Amino acid sequence: QVQLVESGGGLVQPGGSLRLSCAVSGSIFSISSMAWHRPAPGKQRELVAFITRAGSTTYADSVKGRFTISRDNAKNTVYLQMSSLKPEDTAVYYCNLGSFNGRSYIANDYWGQGTQVTVSS
Repeated sequence: QVQLVESGGGLVQPGGSLRLSCAVSGSIFSISSMAWHRPAPGKQRELVAFITRAGSTTYADSVKGRFTISRDNAKNTVYLQMSSLKPEDTAVYYCNLGSFNGRSYIANDYWGQGTQVTVSS
């Protein structure tokens, strides 16, 4: 059974930084793409960033240049380093295990429980 467990959320002032982690159980991690999502107005979720099993990364325009996604296959863990945080980044962040078809990230049914990030002074 695949389980995803996020951690690292919290309260941070505007301009601050946080690093989120998502630990994945099971051997499926190394052959999967991974992504971080957050709720967005008018959408079920916004794809914040994803990383393929080869290590290629893609970011939403809203976080490009501020967030960095990375993975450690030896630890079955994906990270989201968030810098220059803004109040509009406030959300519950969810990691997801999926796949990449060469053009788009495809989310599957494996989701973590979410970790709250609050950006406020």
